[in-house]
Amino acid sequence: MSEDSAKVQVVFMCVQDAGRSQMSTTFAERERERRGLEDRVEILTGGTHPADHVHDIVVEVMSEEGFDLSDRVPQGISTEELESCEYVATMGCSTLQLDTSAGVDVRDWALNDPDWKDLDRVRDIRDEIEERVIALFDEIEEQTHE
Repeated sequence: MSEDSAKVQVVFMCVQDAGRSQMSTTFAERERERRGLEDRVEILTGGTHPADHVHDIVVEVMSEEGFDLSDRVPQGISTEELESCEYVATMGCSTLQLDTSAGVDVRDWALNDPDWKDLDRVRDIRDEIEERVIALFDEIEEQTHE
């Protein structure tokens, strides 16, 4: 990062912001706190066509891990917001064309949509998301300590 006061911005986005991106954001918030990066990392979430609420099955499987997503509301996100971030993780459903010349690191995680899946499959998606978020934060932590 170019200056000490700058924050690394990370966004997790999909179409509805009601499943995968919400799980990713929740794990990212936990990792940010665990690593003491609250003053160094800003986490955003959003969708290109946000839903009215987080998918019930996502709320259920995240509650098994001690997270309450019942009061979260999917948000919209603009291309301009995405292009202002250092990291953009899409969930496998994005057709966005971002200008990455400003240094945006776009990662398509190609995750299955948890909506309408059975509980065991949604748990698998959740666990894969957790692993990906931890790996991303390993990279971010290394970057913020350079």
